[in-house]
Amino acid sequence: MAEISRDEVSRIARLARIALNEDELDDIAQQLDTIIEAVSKVQQVDTEGVTPMSHPHSIDAGMREDVQRTTLTQEQALDQAPAVEEDRFVVPQILGEGGE
Repeated sequence: MAEISRDEVSRIARLARIALNEDELDDIAQQLDTIIEAVSKVQQVDTEGVTPMSHPHSIDAGMREDVQRTTLTQEQALDQAPAVEEDRFVVPQILGEGGE
């Protein structure tokens, strides 16, 4: 397996605009080697016949039945509002004028 060189780490750090000293270059190069080695081991696992999944356990979301229910009318929803304008709730402005 190819090792990550200090020069490669230095180049990546420069591209990411991260300042690293000499000791950090060595430490990060070693850490990247360890990560690449771990990923390499995972890539070697035989996955033939294994169904791809997004989660290691089956997830039961506990969904309820989609049942139509009676909801409030617009008038009922607005009748308790402290302020209404053009059939909408009036709320205090939280952004600068013009939404800036």
